Amino acid sequence: MTVTGTGNAPDVVDVVALGESMVTFLPTRPGRLADVPSFHRSIGGAESNVACVLAAAGHSTRWVSRVGADGFGDHLVEAIGAYGVDVSHVRRDPDRPTGVYFRTAGDRADDTHEVAYYRAGSAASAMSPAGVDLDAVRAGRVLHLSGITAALSPDCLALMRELTAPRQGRPLISFDVNHRPGLWGEGRNPDVLLELARGADIVFVGEDEAEEAWGITGGPTAIREALPEPGVLVVKQGARGATAFRSPAGDRAAGATGVGPLERSREWGRAGADGTPQSPGCDNTPRPAATSPALEVDVVATTGAGDAFAAGFLSATLRDLPLTTRLRHGHLMAAATLTAPGDLATPPPRPLADRLAALDAPAWGRLRLGPGWTDADAEAAKEARTP
Repeated sequence: MTVTGTGNAPDVVDVVALGESMVTFLPTRPGRLADVPSFHRSIGGAESNVACVLAAAGHSTRWVSRVGADGFGDHLVEAIGAYGVDVSHVRRDPDRPTGVYFRTAGDRADDTHEVAYYRAGSAASAMSPAGVDLDAVRAGRVLHLSGITAALSPDCLALMRELTAPRQGRPLISFDVNHRPGLWGEGRNPDVLLELARGADIVFVGEDEAEEAWGITGGPTAIREALPEPGVLVVKQGARGATAFRSPAGDRAAGATGVGPLERSREWGRAGADGTPQSPGCDNTPRPAATSPALEVDVVATTGAGDAFAAGFLSATLRDLPLTTRLRHGHLMAAATLTAPGDLATPPPRPLADRLAALDAPAWGRLRLGPGWTDADAEAAKEARTP
């Protein structure tokens, strides 16, 4: 086993993302996998997607993982590195292959959508506390993880538990639940994702996946009641938008702008509409600190939109923007991916994103974004129409 890079002490970056990335084969035309004659090669991975989007948006990022000592591993390292992501701490495994998967051209929401994964026994599934450079993993203002890694193997789960455990001076932990039912086979309990989320500082979870993985119904408030520990909890509600909760110490936990160890707190209470913490009421019911409706988007494909949302929220968090603005930047990054065919899309230029995120509520509600809206030139920017 060899390590790409010099092995010197790693530089501190804005965001480190750890997880498996795979070579993705996208069909050249619609149809069943059995009928598609050829495929285009691309890359896909929840955590590396976040790193790539953030790098394209101007942040310093690092991707830590394992890939095979094969051509597909070469392609992943080169393609992700081309976005400006530090890949010098990706380990190469001579005994295990790089994971790959094939999917149909249809959207995931389509009943005819097919995905064929070839990731069992992959190099990334051998990640463990002893098998990655923990110094490189922790050398970020934010460490972004997802529940996918926990499902890959017992060693990967041990690594996730190590990284989310309380530790003096650890980076801010961002955790996207990313429940994938196909990875949690018979006899495997996705409740472990709830355990990991409780150890994180910022948690992203879909309302639908909270019900599917944990049986939690009742919407964002019920999810917050089950997850009171994170400083910031973001509940994604699909086309309806997103709701965020934070603890009284949430700004210290989620600002990610301080020098030295970040303060963390397990206390939580209610927050006002402006996000100002308030004392809990007698019913001890959590109240949203911020909400943001989703944008109206001409959808091309949904793959990667959740990763882009997390990247947009983290980007705004690194800039210490207000919580509602962080949600809006999440929606804008997601809209960039929703209006493009692949897992990754060009993010909007920061001035355009800032301008749109600053719209008043009626103008935000009238906004509609179509393919090409992220182009930097003025004509393409007109795709962002605000009547």
